[in-house]
Amino acid sequence: MFIGATAALLVAMALVLYRAFAGPTLFDRVLSANSFGTKIVLLIGLLGFLTDRPEFLDIALLYALVNFIGTIAILKFFRYRNMGLSSDEIASREDER
Repeated sequence: MFIGATAALLVAMALVLYRAFAGPTLFDRVLSANSFGTKIVLLIGLLGFLTDRPEFLDIALLYALVNFIGTIAILKFFRYRNMGLSSDEIASREDER
């Protein structure tokens, strides 16, 4: 049963990777990268269950948090085209060039 779950996760990861490389838009690629990270979290949790090591769940939760924060940062960059700089700071940097 667990071999089937692992195989299903690996197939889903392969399909998500295909979408990441062949996605027609940038947001499809970001969504597929986020989905791939979620599948990794599931795989780490499954591996922790199979090896009877509950500390893998802590690692999976930490990885899920990093995946979420990374996705939010990437989407913020695409929306505002900067990483949190105010318009005055952007204007002063452009004047320096």
